[in-house]
Amino acid sequence: MTAPLKIAIAGLGTVGMGTIEILRVNSQVLARRAQRPFEVVAVSARDRGRDRGADISNFCWYDDPVKMATEVDCDVVLELIGGSGGIAKSVCENAIAKGRHIVTANKALLALHGTELARASESAGVAFCYEAAVAGGIPVIKTLRESLSGNSVSRIQGILNGTCNFILSSMRTSGSAFEEVLAEAQKLGYAESEPSLDIDGIDAAHKLAILSSIAFGTELDFEGVHVEGIRSISAEDIAFADELGFCIKLLGIAEKTREGIRQRVHPAMVPFSAPISAIEGVLNGVSIEGDFVGPVMLEGAGAGGGPTASAVVSDLVDIACGRILPLLGISSNHLSRPAINPMEDYIGAYFIRMMVYDRPGVLADISATLRDHDISIEGVIQRKRSATEAVPVVVTVHETPERSMNAAIKKIAEIEAVQPPIQAIRIERI
Repeated sequence: MTAPLKIAIAGLGTVGMGTIEILRVNSQVLARRAQRPFEVVAVSARDRGRDRGADISNFCWYDDPVKMATEVDCDVVLELIGGSGGIAKSVCENAIAKGRHIVTANKALLALHGTELARASESAGVAFCYEAAVAGGIPVIKTLRESLSGNSVSRIQGILNGTCNFILSSMRTSGSAFEEVLAEAQKLGYAESEPSLDIDGIDAAHKLAILSSIAFGTELDFEGVHVEGIRSISAEDIAFADELGFCIKLLGIAEKTREGIRQRVHPAMVPFSAPISAIEGVLNGVSIEGDFVGPVMLEGAGAGGGPTASAVVSDLVDIACGRILPLLGISSNHLSRPAINPMEDYIGAYFIRMMVYDRPGVLADISATLRDHDISIEGVIQRKRSATEAVPVVVTVHETPERSMNAAIKKIAEIEAVQPPIQAIRIERI
């Protein structure tokens, strides 16, 4: 065997410690696969005295991860700190400048600075690997960059955030309100104490921007992702969806259109017949459509120390074997600027839920407003009546431009018997 692959780890949370555990437990099988051993030579974290459940006293300790990336004698730096810039970005930049390979699980960093880091790593002739950054243990980056490299990809869609999937799945099975299930997710450790990145769709958007760039050969464009979260989803929405034969999922979708690339993250109604509807709890799932392979479905654990560390180690094996690809699959010099297809041009079916007072002619007024915007009604549900309180009325409509749907909702909200806000959820016929 050749000399060991020397590794420095910045960040000793669950993923960092999980990586150390895999390298220890599977040291022999990894050495056989890579034809060289793996050796952790240095680590860095915020609190040296913290009990991490394993002995790390044999590793050289650095209080400053940037200094470690610059000074330590290593082949690879693992950036497992997180964050869209700051120390994490400095660690990567300094390691690249010193000719060291990078492995990271940092989707925010890549979504915002990936094109810049691609150019820097290619110029330095080093690998920049990030299988763990999207969908945890699911090998979606390798699938897109390598296994499907003979295909032209037309669409990617998936459940990219386990926290949101757990919340929506639990709301459906328990009938509980969003706030109750969010509190349960926090108690179980599936949601952060400050959950905005997850429940507002930002985390999923980071991941979608990365997948879109690889699939379509474009520069990363996080700002071009249309993002909606799940805060507005109610138990009533879940129940009506179930009655109509749908479940509600937070989907990330990137697709080619005639006008360019459309990237969107939002709640969507998915038919129970669709494979992605069966992905429940904290699991992630990604579907990729290639022109020759057809649809490919990947499913698995999208987070957690073990699955994410597994993806980190897979990148280490690639580096040890000399398998080095451009960060985004093709040279950064050949990445195109994405032509953005705005959401107002999107055409699709919709579920609309309104709280309506029982007044003569109100349904006729709603129907007339939809007619005036060239929107065709598919069905109407009104389960109860009240002389004094607003009751839910659900309308599903056939495919229509988003700009028409938005204009119609604005007009419907002006009807005296309709109580805002009006809920609109896109229906994905997948």
